[in-house]
Amino acid sequence: MKFTASCAELSGLKTDSLILPTGSELSNSAKVVNELTHNSIDSAIESGEFKGKSGQVLVLNLPQSPLQRIILLGTDGLSNQRQVKKAVAAACQALNKTQSKTALWVSGLMTDNLEAEASIVAQSVNASLYNYKKHNAKKSPNLEALTFWTTEQSAIQSANSGLEYGAAVGVGMNTAKQLGNLPANICTPSYLAEQAISLGKAKLSKASINTEILDRADMQSLKMDSLLSVAEGSEEPPKLIVINYQGAKPDEKPVVLVGKAVTFDSGGISLKPGRGMDEMKYDMCGGASVLGVMNALVTLELPINVVGIIPATENMPNGRATKPGDVVTSMSGQTIEILNTDAEGRLILCDSLTYAAKFNPDTVIDIATLTGAVISALGKVASGVLSNDQQLANDLIESGTQSADPVWQLPLWEEYDELLKSNFADMANIGGPQAGTITAGCFLARYAKDYKWAHLDVAGTAWVSGANKGATGRPVPLLMEYLRQKSEATSD
Repeated sequence: MKFTASCAELSGLKTDSLILPTGSELSNSAKVVNELTHNSIDSAIESGEFKGKSGQVLVLNLPQSPLQRIILLGTDGLSNQRQVKKAVAAACQALNKTQSKTALWVSGLMTDNLEAEASIVAQSVNASLYNYKKHNAKKSPNLEALTFWTTEQSAIQSANSGLEYGAAVGVGMNTAKQLGNLPANICTPSYLAEQAISLGKAKLSKASINTEILDRADMQSLKMDSLLSVAEGSEEPPKLIVINYQGAKPDEKPVVLVGKAVTFDSGGISLKPGRGMDEMKYDMCGGASVLGVMNALVTLELPINVVGIIPATENMPNGRATKPGDVVTSMSGQTIEILNTDAEGRLILCDSLTYAAKFNPDTVIDIATLTGAVISALGKVASGVLSNDQQLANDLIESGTQSADPVWQLPLWEEYDELLKSNFADMANIGGPQAGTITAGCFLARYAKDYKWAHLDVAGTAWVSGANKGATGRPVPLLMEYLRQKSEATSD
């Protein structure tokens, strides 16, 4: 997909579809297009077809006009990034239905931040072009090129920067979506390792990237018995995937991203109900998002050091599987009474968080489809964030706002941590029926005391169910915005 910026006269630009953001009161650009198309927009407003409300889309086919198709996008009432992104997504959906090969986007959604608008447009366009093609014949959209139009030559550089960044984030989202949507018999721990190895071979001009894969023997020698306990019931060998991206000086402390990748979660001996269990292929979306971020970093070559750690395994029941009541010793030496084998994500993350300390990290962020409780609390809108550092939590909240990939903070109070008490080990792996997301965060916090750490619970946001079932690519936009802001702050 090709993105370019232009400030040429609208009347001289050729395109299959022109996307025009405007309210009921026409912007200056809309007035120009209206005149070029013989008052077509005025007519649509007067007839009541187009009211200009936030996110409303109307396609005007004008065969007798120089601009033969206009997609009107309502802007009245747009007040935040989430609404802007939702409106852009609606326009992309309408554009793809036209099967246009070329499109022209007229700027005007965010008059105070052209770069951000260009970024949202490019990200949304690339994300909208995703099509799961592995096992079906669904036709992909025809779009090949989009021109982002602005009125001023001085704005072209900002527009191009926004397009470059947004396009890379969109591709990263699509990487995460494809990995999430693949069936568990294909997207195994070994398959994820292969994708990481392939990514580690990328040839970069300003940065470097390499991949290391730890197998069962490596994890045994590291005494990662908590992680390995989850893998006991599966025939698929577990993998600990480590991707090291260096875009800054070698001595600059990295951000470490730890992504849970349970490629299929049956619940183990604590077997899940059969209804909806097919969606447990999405229990690796935390790991998929880390691979998505790494893909975007490779494209952009941001000046920052990032380590991606992806513990990958299945959670299955068999004669060797871990049983409720078993006690295992984590890499940190802390012991865990496993009261529920379906609370397995924290068991693979805790050893990975201990392992993360070897990189002397500036910050560690884990990403996991960890608890159903977060869906009860926040639904499908916001991811949950818990952190041992308030500034880090604030930075992630701000990045979520700017990227329209929001998070909401939950507490890590000692009263919740006390719910993890066990009579037979240092802790239990569940804290009872209340505050499940928080007690899971408290469990992980016990392994992250030596550095700044945040936990993102994306169980409600990493995929959707129903007729539109599929992975969303979240929280790639949030993480990339955080890394971008951090890289800019470091280089200033």
